[in-house]
Amino acid sequence: MVRSILTISSSVLAAAAFLSFGATAAEDAQTPTTLAGGRIISVEEGKKLLDAKASFVDTRSVVNFGKGHVPGALTAAYKEKSDKVPTFDAKLDSFELDKLPKDKSAPVVIYSDGPSGWKSYKAAVLAISAGWKSVHYMRGGFADWTASKLPVER
Repeated sequence: MVRSILTISSSVLAAAAFLSFGATAAEDAQTPTTLAGGRIISVEEGKKLLDAKASFVDTRSVVNFGKGHVPGALTAAYKEKSDKVPTFDAKLDSFELDKLPKDKSAPVVIYSDGPSGWKSYKAAVLAISAGWKSVHYMRGGFADWTASKLPVER
């Protein structure tokens, strides 16, 4: 009987560990490396667009934005409830599209934390779906921006 209980306990612990690992793996899922209708850019390309006066949109929380952001970036927090998959259900999320440039042909760079930052990927998809023509998704996000020692505004 004790052996049966130990076997069951071991099985339950193994299952719990597997489920925990599965959740972590899903949460850490990298964003896609393609963006239909837009461009995925490096932070170096982002810096060139910043110098050319493109609009930057930071989709992180207002708190993280306040800790530092790309100079001149606008904050437009993406509220995410959908799954972190390319076929996400946008109806579950909310994003302030009205914060993007009124001129839908003007270049806009959208970013968040980095390659696991689904908020910026999803915001870029929504911007493209809403008719913006020059959407750039800076996949490396603010993490790569700061790692490259590019200018930061607080």
